[in-house]
This record gives sequence, structure tokens and C-alpha cells, in this order.
Amino acid sequence: MTEETSALPAVPMVDVRAGGALRHALEGRAEALALRDDCLSVFPRGTVAAMPLLDRLARRWLVRSRAPYVAEIETMARALGFAGVWFLNGSYQWGCTSLAREEEGALWLVRTLDWPFPGLGRRVAVARMRGPAGEFFSVTWPGYVGALTAMAPGRFAACINQAPLRRRTRHPWLRLCDMAANAANTWIHVRHMPPDQLLRLVFETCGDFAAARKALERTPVARPVIYTLIGCAPGERCVIERTEEAYETRCDDTAAANDWGARRPGWEARIAARHFFTLSFAEAAENSRARRAALAAWPGPIAGDDFDWVAPPVLNPYTRVAVAMSAARAVLRVAGYEMTPAHALPQRATQASSFGPNVSPPAGRRRCDRAAAVS
Repeated sequence: MTEETSALPAVPMVDVRAGGALRHALEGRAEALALRDDCLSVFPRGTVAAMPLLDRLARRWLVRSRAPYVAEIETMARALGFAGVWFLNGSYQWGCTSLAREEEGALWLVRTLDWPFPGLGRRVAVARMRGPAGEFFSVTWPGYVGALTAMAPGRFAACINQAPLRRRTRHPWLRLCDMAANAANTWIHVRHMPPDQLLRLVFETCGDFAAARKALERTPVARPVIYTLIGCAPGERCVIERTEEAYETRCDDTAAANDWGARRPGWEARIAARHFFTLSFAEAAENSRARRAALAAWPGPIAGDDFDWVAPPVLNPYTRVAVAMSAARAVLRVAGYEMTPAHALPQRATQASSFGPNVSPPAGRRRCDRAAAVS
């Protein structure tokens, strides 16, 4: 830890083994409301007024789907008492880069989460949770029920990347039309659970890498998604590329960004909002390929807490969270990032904080039963 980052706040941990995500939201209500306001600040004025309508639409779809945590969101939205809980739990617009590889005799999984919303980096937390299969540590925020990045000590670790965009057209200006068509298809026809809720269910119910892989490969999902998964034994690593009811799994090349490993007709790599109407198909593919290749070729260690591997092009204006985790070593490391007026790329908003089954009492920010991050 440098002198500069030592002054930053640690990422807090909430012990919600009793009460889960619902308890995290209820005891972190002020933080959940502040995060909602931060996220909505990037939308046009009037979005807050429209949020009750967006909530109703999101609720209607989630109730019709096979989402396993609908009752939890229902209770959470009612208890928190502000609009946006349903909508934010139904959102699925982020970019990411991930890599699974062996280092120092153990499997490690690293990932960045790229999202245009401010506040996600400085307000990130780790929830210590428990399901029938055992405990796990989830990188999360109060008011969110799914899992995007998590580690179950002695079992497995996994994360989600957004899959490429299904395209019916090729012109950049028509991307919004394709997104609208995809959303309409999901709204009208798809009745499967959201990918992030499936990942949380897997952490709660799967006892090992093999069970987690089978569930992530074969359970129908509402939207295309890319899962990166590691276990504890040598060779237990894979990238699972999912469409709603099909999958392709690769076990050798285990780096991922926001495109399929092998190009498929009718699919386009995800791109940042600032390039939405300008980049071509080929440029979108190159953007994703460059991030994936840079992380895969990183020559230094990824297991430490310095996060040096979070460098361009992996680091980009939308990077909000970076994570390194190993189920075999029972450790999860998290750092938050935010844009600042003086910099062209995000800067660290938190210390690089480490979590595992045995942690010290908290020093600094406290919410719920927080056990400390060891930085």
C-alpha cells in the first residue's frame, strides 16, 4: 500500500450470514439511497420522476421470470421506501474484463467491473453471506440481490461479464434499435432467471466447482452472459459463454471481456456509451480483444494487493471496481475506482482491501456487523 492510498477508506464488509441481502439493504438504507442518487445522476433530468414507472415495468418482468429472489426484492423495495430498487435490480448494462490463471500454486480469478455510474467504486462493499452449501463473500452494494463477483472459500470463485450484443443491423446508428428489439424479445418471450441471480443461487447451493459449472452451463438464463469460474484443484478453471438456453465452455483460454472467444455472426462486442454511435463492428471487436489480450498477457503477478494489472486498456473511464480472488487460498481482494476532474482515467477511491474467513475487527467506516478489511 502506498502512502497515497493508505489515506483512502477501506472497503467495508457486512456480515449478513443471518439476513442476507435484505438485511444488508435495510441496515444500509442511507447508503442505498445515496447510491441510487449517484447512479441516476448520469441520466437525463426527469428520470427520478419516471422511476416509479420503470420500477413497475421491472417488477412485472421479474415476477413473470423464474427469478428466485423476487420476494426478497419485494420486501426490500417496500421497506426502503424509495423508488429505483426494482429498476436497479433489473439493470444489466456493464462491461468487464476477467482472467483465470494459476499463480503461486493456486488458481486466481481477477476482474474489473466497468459501469458508467458514479459512486459504485467508493460505495462498494463485501457481504459475508451463507447458503445451504456454505459461506461466500460477495462484492456488492446495499439494495442489490444478485451476485456479480463472489468467492466461496474452499469451493469456487466466479464473476459475470456482459455478453456481446445480438445485432440484426450493422450500422452504428442502429445499435439502439437492436437493443430495443432484444429487450422486447426478453420482455415478451423469455421467462428464465436473470444471470446475476443464478450466480448467487449457485454460490448458495453448489458444493464444488463441478456442481457450479454444471448449473452455470445448463440453467436457462434471461439474457446472454459470460461466466468465469475457478475451483481449488489444478485445472479447475473455465469461461462459460451463455445464450438463453445454450452454452460453450472453454478451459484453456480463460480470459474474457465483452465478446465471444470465437466470433459468431450476428453478435457484436459491447462498447462504452461514448462510442455507441461511432465504432464499427470491427472496432468494437478490437476494443474487447485488446482488453482481454492485455490482461491475459500481464507479465507481473495478479495475486497481490497492489492491483498493478489494472492498467490501460483494462483500466478505462468506466472502471469502478477491481477484484482478485482465490477460493483455494480463501482470499478476496477489492479496490474501488472513481473518475476525478483532474484525471482522464479513474483513480483509486478505496484501499485495496482483503477479505476471508478470518478477518480483524473493522477500522474505519462501519455499517451492520462489519468485520474489517485487512489492507
